[in-house]
Amino acid sequence: MKTILTLTIFFTIFTQSVFAAPHRIGLLVAVEQQSIFEKYGKAAKVESAGGFDVYSYKNREYQLFVINSGVGEIAAAAATQVLIDVYKVDLVVNFGVVGALTDEMTVAENCVVEIIVHYQFDLSGIDPVKKGQYPGFNSEFLYTDTVLINKALKVYPSLKKVTCASADRFVANKDEKDELHTQFGADICEMECAAIFLTCHRNHVPCIFIKAVSDSLTGDGKEYYQEYLRAAALCLDITDKIIHQL
Repeated sequence: MKTILTLTIFFTIFTQSVFAAPHRIGLLVAVEQQSIFEKYGKAAKVESAGGFDVYSYKNREYQLFVINSGVGEIAAAAATQVLIDVYKVDLVVNFGVVGALTDEMTVAENCVVEIIVHYQFDLSGIDPVKKGQYPGFNSEFLYTDTVLINKALKVYPSLKKVTCASADRFVANKDEKDELHTQFGADICEMECAAIFLTCHRNHVPCIFIKAVSDSLTGDGKEYYQEYLRAAALCLDITDKIIHQL
């Protein structure tokens, strides 16, 4: 009887490990889709969902659903919800390029977002809250998943933990960049993080943000167009290695 019980337990563990469904990971990109195709090649499946093209890749560890949201918070929120509702992802990963708000963040510098502030959101005119503070949050700062950040840092200890100023605005003016850094302590700026985080938070789905600088503190749109493909490719290489460990 003990032998039969032991074999039953072994068979259960074995079948669970071999036949368990792989993780379903959503990879959201705004403008860096070319780097996806260059690294992963042709998708196993391409389909349309919610107005977005979704590219499916699969290996023994996970299924990867790549969605190209396009630029901006609204598009990013909609794409994130598609990944959650249609593809039932259990993790959302956002990689992409960002602007630097300090001299320390040089072009192609890679980082992991620890804190997000949606600096264009402002209810302070009617409620006793700070600029950027959402209902239900204690401050203007949105804190990302510490466990996921620590896993990413184990893979790439050199990743810098940063605060990201996020809004529907490409910031090309140094004075405005300095102001964002002074007001919020932000290191980088971009246009999708807040929407992705808030959508994932609402749906109780974890998310992580791996970023690379495409335009420096004194850079502008010209520098962005010169550097974003190179920065995106480097960022995806790091993101890919981290995904394998999540």
